[in-house]
Amino acid sequence: KRKTVLPTKRTAMSTMAMSSAIGLKDTAASPVPSDTDSSSYNGDENHDKRDSEESNDSELTPPFLSQTLPWIGSLVWPLLLTLPLVLTSPLSPTSYSLVFPKSWYTYDATSTEERPKPLGLCLGITAVAIGQVFVLIYFYLFKHGYLSRGITPTSIQTKGAPSYEWNEGVLTHLAQPEGFVLLALYLSGTWLFHLMPASYYSFEGGIQWKETLLCLVLQDGFQFIAHRLEHVISPAFYQKSHKPHHRFTNPRLFDAFNGSVTDTICMILIPLFITANIVRTCNVWTYMAFGSLYANWLTLIHSEYAFPWDDIFRRFGMGTPGDHHVHHKFFKYNYGHLFLWFDQICGTYRDPREFSKRAFNDTA
Repeated sequence: KRKTVLPTKRTAMSTMAMSSAIGLKDTAASPVPSDTDSSSYNGDENHDKRDSEESNDSELTPPFLSQTLPWIGSLVWPLLLTLPLVLTSPLSPTSYSLVFPKSWYTYDATSTEERPKPLGLCLGITAVAIGQVFVLIYFYLFKHGYLSRGITPTSIQTKGAPSYEWNEGVLTHLAQPEGFVLLALYLSGTWLFHLMPASYYSFEGGIQWKETLLCLVLQDGFQFIAHRLEHVISPAFYQKSHKPHHRFTNPRLFDAFNGSVTDTICMILIPLFITANIVRTCNVWTYMAFGSLYANWLTLIHSEYAFPWDDIFRRFGMGTPGDHHVHHKFFKYNYGHLFLWFDQICGTYRDPREFSKRAFNDTA
């Protein structure tokens, strides 16, 4: 027979005391989290939850859509040419000859008595404005993650993208007197006072692609020269001309034309006038296409984010936001804007992905 030993009252009390002591010891070894620790823990938990949700979203998103969605924004480039394409395409029911009376655009540019018709000027300014609308729509969707399943794009610089209100940025961008206002005044003056070559007033034909490319290359070449001169002529001239634009060491898209009147005249308007008088065979549609591509490309390279097409652009020596950020950050490299060729020839080009890992993200 087994003898069952029942615990006495004293034995039970001793056991309870030992349990209590062990409990106190465990509590001392693992203290209760403070408010800070608790919030940190909850934050990690929320972070893991967000990662799980993004992972689920990625799994639910078809691979084809995931890869192609960001590239939808590349449609902004042909859209910059919307107006000249719509008005000159033989397939378009809105050909300029059907939309406007002939008296509005026929003009003998060789006559000293006849004044230039303002239609070409108005269409040119409108073409740039339409291009800006498409650029702003695209950039809004890109910046806020609508083209990347809600994921905000990575900034070019490691310090992060500058923080700002969208409406403030747009207003600042469009209202700068040294920006589109001064550019519109230049276009109006050179057009109405017949300072452009005679062919620029012609509505015959469509966009001349070779001349458009030549204008872009020459414009960027003369702008490269003017840019370097502004940096080296004298400290006093630099302070008055280009320094105001260089206060943006981490620029945003809306800082493209934020500088000084002197800077715009030296770096944009004078090269524009020289380019027009070298390429003297452009018609109005070519001048329009060149103007829209040039103005909107200058805007895009000031973006605080890299674009999906940047790697392809860089392979062909075409300027990207990352390349231009190198100049804004270090001042003495990458003086070109639309093309990298002039910096590569002069030895002043630096690739943001290799030049400074501390300053630029790998996606620059």
